[in-house]
Amino acid sequence: MKRALGLRRQPGSGLGLTRAQAEAELRRLLQTVSSAPPLRERVDLAEAGARYLERLALLGRRPSTLADYESILRVHLVPFFGGRSLEGIGPEQVEAYVGLKLQQGRAVKTVLNQLRLLHGIFAFAERRGWAGRNPVKLVEKPRAAQGTEPDVRFLDEAELEALLAAVPDDRLGATERAIYLAAALSGLRRGELLALRWRDVDWQAGLIRVRRSYTRGQFGPPKSRRGSRAVPLAARLAAELERHYRRSQFRADEDLVFCHPQLGSVYDPAKLRKRFCAAVERAGLRPVRFHDLRHTFGTRMAAAGAPLRALQEWLGHRDYKTTSIYADYAPDASNGRLWAEKAFGNGWPSEKGEEAAGRQAEFGSSMPVSTPAESLSGADRQAESAEAASEAAGGEGERAA
Repeated sequence: MKRALGLRRQPGSGLGLTRAQAEAELRRLLQTVSSAPPLRERVDLAEAGARYLERLALLGRRPSTLADYESILRVHLVPFFGGRSLEGIGPEQVEAYVGLKLQQGRAVKTVLNQLRLLHGIFAFAERRGWAGRNPVKLVEKPRAAQGTEPDVRFLDEAELEALLAAVPDDRLGATERAIYLAAALSGLRRGELLALRWRDVDWQAGLIRVRRSYTRGQFGPPKSRRGSRAVPLAARLAAELERHYRRSQFRADEDLVFCHPQLGSVYDPAKLRKRFCAAVERAGLRPVRFHDLRHTFGTRMAAAGAPLRALQEWLGHRDYKTTSIYADYAPDASNGRLWAEKAFGNGWPSEKGEEAAGRQAEFGSSMPVSTPAESLSGADRQAESAEAASEAAGGEGERAA
């Protein structure tokens, strides 16, 4: 016992533990071990993850979010950590998981989303007594390299018109043309457009009210807490929606605006995406996604001078940071172009300045670029001469006095 706790103190020596010290140390260690809460159940990651998702479902988490979590758990987390119990997963294993996913070419944001789920599972397990600690807390999270974020992709006016012109004139074409224009001029997400009802279009107020979304075969609330919102209705979009309303067979308040033109049911999102890509190819455009129509709205509104805080509300962004990607497209409040023209306009640098710079490079930096007389106009030289004469006269007067 004494050898396990430390060296035994020999008579006449100051090293090691006395019997009393060893007993006190033993009592301290026993108290430390007994104070740790015992694990109630041995649970592996797959079981803990399944129970965690069940709990989130009871708390009202969106079905689409639960489906994403289930996919991450089944495809990524469980295959890596295998049948280990939660107590057998430490920071080293989590760091190895992060390294593997990054080596596989996964985006940093994707890996962070997976770590966020793993952290939630362990936090839930701690509360249930299945784990004594959360190893994800002890792992340094990866960060995206600076300057790696891609530019915002959007369509300019000519590209949007080319896309609309490339829509085929078949039974689905009229609906698709209207939904493409609505996406670009309102900024609604694809699921929000597919769930839009005629009652949500406020013609008199000039607003589109977003109240729900269609995702993974189900109607539900919009994506974020700010998702329920009112979006301004541009005159061109209002006219297009009015034409679409007149030719539609489904005009009741609860009918879908962009439904299947013959069935009145939800337009198939997969078919919409496939036909959109085909229209982009026919139009000869660079590769763009349906979501880039939403970016078209954001960049155009920012360029028009709309306040970014208002744009955040119209787009339904949860935080301002997401909306700030459009800040570069907003008008320059500092009038930087005017100042640049004032500083460097009128042919600056002049031909004389270029010649002087050449002479300076030839004879060395000690040679002045221009003399004061060369840099003054005729009127300025006369004024300078008069000022010098006045100062000279003043000096003589002082000496005479």
